[in-house]
Amino acid sequence: MAKKKPQKEKPDLFGESTRSRFSEQPITETLIKNYMPYAMSVIVSRAIPEIDGFKPSQRKILYTMYKMGLLSGGLTKSANVVGSTMKLNPHSDDSIYETMVRMTRGNETYLHPFIESKGNMGKHYSKDSFAAPRYTEVKLAAISKELFSEIDKDTVDFVDNYDGTTKEPTLLPVTFPSILVNPNKGIAVAMSTTIATFNLREVVDATCAFIDDNACDLKQYIKAPDFPTGGILIYNDKVMDEIIEKGRGTLKVRAGYTFDKATQSIEITEIPFTTTSDDIVNQIVNLIKLGKFKEITDLRDSTDKEGLKITIEIKKNTDPDLLMARLYQATSLEDGFSCNFNVLINAQPRVMGVRSILGEWYVFRTTCVKRGLIYDISEKEDRLHLLSGLEKILLDIDKAIAIIRNTERDADVIPNLCDGFDIDYIQAEFIADIKLRNINKEYILAKTAEKEKLEEEIQRLTDILVSPAKINELIKSQLREIAKKYGIDRKTRIISEDELEEPSKEEFIDDSNMRLILTRDGYFKKIPLTALRTAPEQKIKENDVIIQTAEFHNKSEIAFISDKQAVYRLRLWEIPEGKAALIGEYLGNLLELSEDEHIMTFICSDTYDGMILYLFENGRALKVPYNLYETKGYRRKLKNAYNGTSPLAGCLFLEKDREIVVGTEGEKFARFDSSLIPLKTSKNNPGTQTVKTGPGQRANLLAFPEDLGFPAKAVQAVRKLPTAGSPVKPGNN
Repeated sequence: MAKKKPQKEKPDLFGESTRSRFSEQPITETLIKNYMPYAMSVIVSRAIPEIDGFKPSQRKILYTMYKMGLLSGGLTKSANVVGSTMKLNPHSDDSIYETMVRMTRGNETYLHPFIESKGNMGKHYSKDSFAAPRYTEVKLAAISKELFSEIDKDTVDFVDNYDGTTKEPTLLPVTFPSILVNPNKGIAVAMSTTIATFNLREVVDATCAFIDDNACDLKQYIKAPDFPTGGILIYNDKVMDEIIEKGRGTLKVRAGYTFDKATQSIEITEIPFTTTSDDIVNQIVNLIKLGKFKEITDLRDSTDKEGLKITIEIKKNTDPDLLMARLYQATSLEDGFSCNFNVLINAQPRVMGVRSILGEWYVFRTTCVKRGLIYDISEKEDRLHLLSGLEKILLDIDKAIAIIRNTERDADVIPNLCDGFDIDYIQAEFIADIKLRNINKEYILAKTAEKEKLEEEIQRLTDILVSPAKINELIKSQLREIAKKYGIDRKTRIISEDELEEPSKEEFIDDSNMRLILTRDGYFKKIPLTALRTAPEQKIKENDVIIQTAEFHNKSEIAFISDKQAVYRLRLWEIPEGKAALIGEYLGNLLELSEDEHIMTFICSDTYDGMILYLFENGRALKVPYNLYETKGYRRKLKNAYNGTSPLAGCLFLEKDREIVVGTEGEKFARFDSSLIPLKTSKNNPGTQTVKTGPGQRANLLAFPEDLGFPAKAVQAVRKLPTAGSPVKPGNN
């Protein structure tokens, strides 16, 4: 065979061969080279907040508003702020505006909003969208002054913006631990952060105590998170310890509500921070459609300008507290808040507890205070230096005037003053710039007096700078002033887990009346009577027959008696509701029966009053009190429930003695009162002979007369046992 010639590789549209444009390389190297820079950028520059409490996007917006002069004066269009922020943030204007919206008072995401707003800013607890930036207006809130305290005094570092045309701060010199006062959430690559919000007054008290003693019990001051949407926090001491020390833990928060008896309505005005009113309403609507909450007659979201409100109208005689307890379990009216306090410290992400965060904030704040003090001291020392030169002029003003007048060249004025009064160039510049009218003794004496005050002020600031105790007092005094000015009462109430009275599971159960159906092949149905009005006909498996029916309420106990000396007990509400159009629950699976085990009958009762009557194939019958099956604990399966000498032929539950019918395979029957069978106190008793059974014959029927397929009078009544029984009377069947 002729060898095929290797085909020439065709060039692509750009005139390059495919081989020349692509090359193989290890995937690990590609990930390190291309993906890791992206991952680090997301972690450091986008998703994780720093110790001042802000992500870069938030900080850029607030700083832009500060530079726009929005700490004072009126509101400006949000579009103006968004446009100006793009000088620092090159990302889309939509993301800038959305970030800004969450910091506004109108959105209600923050306990202490940093931005005042006008117009529709949406709501944190609703999925309704906010208005476009051209329609809304904003300005910085009063508390934002605490974010920029002494920012112009070199308290924090500044860096170039993305194109090098301006500067922006790397952090804001916040005067309180804002990172703990307002919530923050972010998802980075392989990590995330969820920081809860705490009450400002509690955080201030805790911070002051921490400054005095790093090992203090912070739980004495910080009770628990405090959410803008209020609610009721279920306090767990162990979880709170984890949050304080490790920054992780999940706390349960449930909605707050009131009940108006006049209108039979529940008004929910506080919900967990992690959900929305839309989700809650949708969840309840779906449950109502499934028939889970029949007590609810109307449901509506009544949220308006006054705030959040979900109204639930209920039927009369419905317990509102029990209904809400059920809704807590079935919907996000009770939800968990998972804390994950991941914070960037020196560009390194760290999961820290409240104690560690306060420690890092204290170090940061101390640095800011010291840098501010150094700046003030430097400014005052520069001023003092100028006044020291001016003081020397006081000795001979005429000489200074003469030096200036007699100097021929302007450039020589400063050097001549330096030589004439032994001052430096800066001092000479300052003196030379003094107006002619100020060259008088009064002016110079006033400046000299200012020099003395400067010296005292420099000494005071220096004393603070070198004294950790005085710096601590300065920080604490600022914190207390902030708590006094901006502190608010707790919105989230606290209930201890130990104090919380949870209804039992059974109280949640709908106690409606049920039709109970058992078939020969072991299928069981539990159908609400209300459902039978529209579908009365029962579907069963082909060739199967119904052997027992009863009506009982859903909270009763049901006992299934099998042919293997076992009694299986369940609470009726544990069995799923069925439908007439379905064949029902297979008891073999529901009760975990053995392969050759069959259910003979079931018993429903609220108490253990009454008796159980067993009929065995040998014709003997055993009557025992039902309370023999009562146990201290809830045991699902009771073994050796009756004597096993002879197979079980039938079983009946008797509330009291009454007439029954017993039959054999020879079609002989006996009708008598069950009182003829003595009550036994032992389940293992072999019983009393009722009908005589010959060789190869067995008893096979135990029934109430009304359940027979023929008139009861067709069966001969007997008054003494045992009996041979008799056939059904001709003409009566």
